[in-house]
Amino acid sequence: MPQERLLSTVTSVLLMGGFRVSETYRMRPRSFDMIARKKNVILVIKAVTHIDSVSEEIARDLDHVARYLKGAPLIIGERARDADLERGAVYVRYGIFAISSATLYDAFVEGIPPLVYASPGGLYVTINGETLRELREKRALSLGDLGTMLGVSRRTISKYESGMGTTLEVAQKMEEIFDAPLVQAIDLLSYTSLFSEEEGRPEETPMGFLERIGVRLHAMHRAPFQALIEISDESILTGYGSSQKVVKRAALIGNISQVAGMHAMCVLTDYAKQKKIGRTLVIGEERLQGLRDGEELIDLVCK
Repeated sequence: MPQERLLSTVTSVLLMGGFRVSETYRMRPRSFDMIARKKNVILVIKAVTHIDSVSEEIARDLDHVARYLKGAPLIIGERARDADLERGAVYVRYGIFAISSATLYDAFVEGIPPLVYASPGGLYVTINGETLRELREKRALSLGDLGTMLGVSRRTISKYESGMGTTLEVAQKMEEIFDAPLVQAIDLLSYTSLFSEEEGRPEETPMGFLERIGVRLHAMHRAPFQALIEISDESILTGYGSSQKVVKRAALIGNISQVAGMHAMCVLTDYAKQKKIGRTLVIGEERLQGLRDGEELIDLVCK
C-alpha cells in the first residue's frame, strides 16, 4: 500500500473510532505524521509501510513528542521483515507498539483489543497470572500437576502465574483445561517509555530567553514545532525561525494544537509585530523578549 493510501486509511479508521484527527505533517524529516484525540486520549501516530524503517532515532523523537503531548505513540504499518503484520497482533519497535491498520480498526472502532504480541520466534500471549493461580488452586492442582498436563515444567507454570508470556498453543490448552478465558488483552494506551527524558531531549531551543519569564521549554526534533512551552497548566506548541521557514507551518501548528487541546505560537526572527494566523499567534522575537511574565504570554495566545 502506498504511503499516501496508508495515511488516508489510518485517518479514516480514527475518524470512524470517534477521534478528532489533525492534518498530516508531510515535511521531512518527521517523527510523526498526525495527532488524534478522543476525550482525554491522545495518539501520536507514525505511519510507515515497513515498520523496520523506524530507526531508534526516529523512535526516540516520536517518544519525546508523545511524552510532552501527554499521549501514547503508535506506529501503524503493513510489514515487518519479510512478512505482513498479522491482524490482531502487536509488534514492538524500540518499545513503541506497532500494529496494522486492520488491528487499529479492531481496537478503536470495534472495541476488540489485540491479544497477541510478536516476539523473536513467533506469536505469544500474556496469561492473567492471578486468574491462572486461582483456577489451579480451585481445582486442587499443584504446579507440577498442571505442568504435566501442559507438557512443561512446574517452574514454567510458576512463571506463567508471575506474568510470563506463552505461545498460543499453550494458552489454548490452559483455557480448555479450565474452560475459562486466561489470555490478557494488550492495552495499546499503556505505553512505558524505554527512553529517559534526557535521552529524548534534543539540542536546546534557541528560545531559552523565555525561561526568564517563568516558563518551561521542551525542545522538539523532527516536528513542525520547535518547542513545547509550559506555563502553569497551559501548553503552547511553538515554531521558531524566519518568516520564510515558519509561517508556512503556522496553520499546521494551529491545527495540531487544537486537536491536542493546546495553544499555538510562531516566533519570527525577522518580524517586529504580532498577528494571528487562524488560532496561531505569530509574534516577532523582539516583541516576545519584552514580555514581563508567562501570564502575559498566555493572554496573547488566548486573544
